[in-house]
Amino acid sequence: MGTVTLGVSIAVPEPYGSFLQRKRESFGDPAAPGIPTHITLLPPTEVRAEALPAIERHLAEVAAGCRPFPLRLEGTGTFRPLSPVVYVKVTDGVPGCTALQARIRAASGPCARELQFPYHPHVTIAHGITEEAMDRAQNGLRDFTATWTIDGFALYEQGADEVWRLEREYPFGPQTAAVPRQAADLSRPPAPSC
Repeated sequence: MGTVTLGVSIAVPEPYGSFLQRKRESFGDPAAPGIPTHITLLPPTEVRAEALPAIERHLAEVAAGCRPFPLRLEGTGTFRPLSPVVYVKVTDGVPGCTALQARIRAASGPCARELQFPYHPHVTIAHGITEEAMDRAQNGLRDFTATWTIDGFALYEQGADEVWRLEREYPFGPQTAAVPRQAADLSRPPAPSC
């Protein structure tokens, strides 16, 4: 069946997502058009295609055990000189993102993998471009802020054209097909926070 390259992330909602993607393109990052604006939970990972059903079940179980949490982006940072990346900082929601990615990558699950660097939630706005363009990105978005509530995450697959495409979304909390999400039973205790 072959292999596929997957990633799991939290999408940055509109209008922030499109704004940051256009900015990333304007700084000269050639990968920008193919990468939706996001916070990574599972970096690009090559898996056997037949593992997809187990991965999807695992992600659904992780999402079912979580509840929404607030997130704030504010200002910029960089991983230079260790890695040629400029990013928008996650200032609120770091513990939630960190716990969520750990549950997704759990050693006992189908997404288990080691990371090249310690996990640090962020939104990349420049990667592998000239130092001058990286400086422009870091300075140009230093006053950027955005706030929203994270209520789920998504699975993406990278195509042969190197474009990342949404495969499936995983909303937080128990899922019941017969009950619309907004009409969920509020008498139940809340799901644990990730």
